Amino acid sequence: MSIERAADLLASATRAVAMTGAGVSAESGIPTFRGEGGVWTKYDPVKVSSIDSFMADPASYWQVSRERGRVALAARPNPGHVALAQMEERGRLVAVVTQNTDGLHQDAGSRRVIELHGSGRNVECMVCGRREPRSEVQARLDVEMPPRCQSCGSTFLKPTVVLFGEAMPATALHEAFELAGQADVILVVGSSLVVYPAADVPLAALRAGARMVVVNAEATPFDRFASVVIHGRSGEVLPHIASLIAA
Repeated sequence: MSIERAADLLASATRAVAMTGAGVSAESGIPTFRGEGGVWTKYDPVKVSSIDSFMADPASYWQVSRERGRVALAARPNPGHVALAQMEERGRLVAVVTQNTDGLHQDAGSRRVIELHGSGRNVECMVCGRREPRSEVQARLDVEMPPRCQSCGSTFLKPTVVLFGEAMPATALHEAFELAGQADVILVVGSSLVVYPAADVPLAALRAGARMVVVNAEATPFDRFASVVIHGRSGEVLPHIASLIAA
């Protein structure tokens, strides 16, 4: 079966890397961006998540965040996150490269997490550079819209995430491609693999000779390149794989 085959590949790997997308956090209550019920079916991504729109009207971003930010901050790791942390602890994964900004991999115990799109846990003032926890800014939204910097008073408070139109963090991107180039197995979980340059990471692993395992609720453009494709919920599939590796 596919799950057994995936477990065999990971059990024999020495430099396996996981790459995760929004699907791995869906079971924690954080909506995915694409697909049925996704965030982009409700909001125009250019209007609510682009740097140009943010700079023109920070309040619009924070109006959406009043709802979505609370959901993300209240979320807790699900069994899929925990299984990946267990695989790392047992030496079956060397790192998790993630497109997510929710911090749930770290909460689950993963130690080496490369965040390609930044972190939603902090907010930075674009004028003076002061940082503060997202939770503290989120708490002010009911009385202050848009929120102001507690140091300089600027309304240009931006979460430390990569918005559309911004460059991805160079250090994280370099580390992700370096890991991919050294990987013997690339485990892709919960990613649609349509967002670039993040989608180039598993391709770099394939070019370097790695085997690919895809765990996703829906088909991806890369399924045809994978040694194993499992269409299912990561919170169910990954614990099964982890238990087989540990057996």
